[in-house]
Formats: sequence, C-alpha cells, structure tokens
Amino acid sequence: MKKTLSYRISILLIFYTTAILIIASIALATATHHHFQLYGEEIAQGSHDKTESLNSHLEQAVLQSIGLTVGGALIITLIMSIYIAKKISSPLVKMKNITLVMARGKRDVRLPIKGTPKDEVDQLAASINHLAEQLEQQEQLRVTMTENIAHELRTPLTTLNSYLSAIQDGIWEATPERIQSCREEIHRLVQMVNDLEELQTLTSTAQPLTLKDAPLTKSIEQVIDLMKPSFSDKGIILERGFIPEMTIHADKYRLIQIWTNLLSNALKFTSNGGKVSVYGKLVQQGVQITVKDTGIGIPTEQLAHVFERFYRVEKSRNRKSGGGGLGLAITKTLVERHGGQIWAESDEGTLFHVYLPNTVKNN
Repeated sequence: MKKTLSYRISILLIFYTTAILIIASIALATATHHHFQLYGEEIAQGSHDKTESLNSHLEQAVLQSIGLTVGGALIITLIMSIYIAKKISSPLVKMKNITLVMARGKRDVRLPIKGTPKDEVDQLAASINHLAEQLEQQEQLRVTMTENIAHELRTPLTTLNSYLSAIQDGIWEATPERIQSCREEIHRLVQMVNDLEELQTLTSTAQPLTLKDAPLTKSIEQVIDLMKPSFSDKGIILERGFIPEMTIHADKYRLIQIWTNLLSNALKFTSNGGKVSVYGKLVQQGVQITVKDTGIGIPTEQLAHVFERFYRVEKSRNRKSGGGGLGLAITKTLVERHGGQIWAESDEGTLFHVYLPNTVKNN
C-alpha cells in the first residue's frame, strides 16, 4: 500500500488517540485502586463515616485521573505537534528556498528525492524538479531562438549592405539582376516578419478562428492540385492515398494552410526522383492525416524540436532548401487551435501526422 501523506497523518492521529486512551485507562485504574486501598484502611480503623469516606475517595480518584489524563495528553500533543510540524514544514521550506533560487534565474537546482516519491510532499518535490528542468530547457530554447533570429536577420542585411556598398563605390553597376537580388533579400525579411506576426496572431486567443462545417477531403485535394506543378518541376511524385470522406468543424482557409505548409516542407526536403504521399484514416473520435516523404529524414533526437520557432534540422541554414524555420511552428499552432495534435516520425524519410477531432459526422 502506498503511504500517502494523509495515510501517515491518519496513523499519527490514531496513535495519538490510542495513547490518550491508554493514559486515561491507566490513570483511572491507578487512582481508583489507590483510593480504594486508602478507603479500606480507613474503614478497618473505623475512623470515618463509610459513605462520606467512599464519596471523598471516589471524587479524588476521578479528579486525579482527569488531571493525569489531561497532563499526559498535553505532553503527547506537544511532542507530536512539534514532530508533525517539522516533518511537514521542513521539505516545504526547502521547496520555498529552491523556488526563490529559481526565481533569481538559477535553473540547475534540484530538490533531493530518494527513490520513488512516497507521498504528496515527495510528489510536489518531483513536480518542482520537473518544472526546473522544463524552465532550463525553455531558457536554452530562448537563447537558441535569439541566436537564430539574429542569424536570420544578419544574413540578408549583410548581403544587402555588401551589394549597396559595392554599387555606391562604383565597384558594381546597378544592373537589373543585382537589384533583383537585393529585392529577394528584402522579400525574405518581409516574409519572416509576416510569419512572426502571423504566429503571434495565431497564438493569441483574442484572434478567433472562423469555424464552420468544412469538407476535409476537398481541402486536401485543393492543395494537392495547386502544388502538383511545383512537385513536377522538381521531379517529385505527389501521390494521394485514401482519405476519409468526412466533414469537420474547422476554419477551411486555415485547414488549407496546414496542408500547404506540410506539403511545402516535404517539397523542400525531398530530392529529385523522390515521392511524397498524402493519406489518412479514421481514428477514435477523429481523423488522422499523414504526409510522408522520401527526403533526408529527421534524426530521432531532433523530432521533438522541429515545431519550434526558427528550428531547422539542417545546420547549414540554407534558405533555399530550409526556409525561415517558422512554417512548422505556424502549422502546429493552427492544428492545436482546432483541438488537434501534430507529431513527426522518421522512417526512410519523414512522416508528419495530423490528428483532427471529428466534431461533425462522416459523409
């Protein structure tokens, strides 16, 4: 049986009650026996009235037993109160001190836990440790994201500065091709800012989705038809598998954006001659759509990070193949705003699974 905190306190209270009853019984028995002995001695001597003497000794026996019981109860109460207070407050004080240290920015502190958590206090300590680990990870992600943002801004700005300086110094002529290169860099900056604004808007609960009955299959087919030329130009097969015919409660424009982002991601990371498949299946209380490619794949240890802002598996940061690192973050936010989930797997390529709840009905 798991010894929870309430179980331990219950045992202590039972012990306390038992101890009081034992003290009361011993006090009553001892005092009564003592005074009956005195009463017997007085009767044998014939020095007192029997009735008056018996009443007097009974009264004294009761008063003494009550006094002994109260005194013993106070002593046990004092001892147990100090013990229980220290037992409960000591780990809580440690937790308070640890959280104060964490609040000052130190994230690598942990509460000592021996073995499996035994009660609610140990579970609370384990939760605080887990929180500290999460905060440490979030701090690292924040630092990484700041570095990524700085890089994403630095590269096009450096390119623009170099081009414009060369033109200003007369090293280069302001040809249409070089002006177009500058415009492309500006376009990347504008696109990144727009993506950041969109992501901020989507994460705000003040920006509601326009939820209506939307045909799932039609939204996927629309995106496939739209993107087929891009796949054909790169020599990639875009295959549509079985997709359940159903209607879901969703924002149809955001639904199209989800499939567009996933297929665009697959297009970027699948080489010439590869294949991208889109298929789905009915699952409990919803539908699961999978986008599978035969691209470079994702290392297992990085699967949990692909939906983070500015995260890219490709460390070379090639924009032409890797994008700005916000597409999957936007996709994850959109799926979750619809009450769904998205996750990635790596198996001879990459699989992105999207679960959407079926709040309407099958066609």
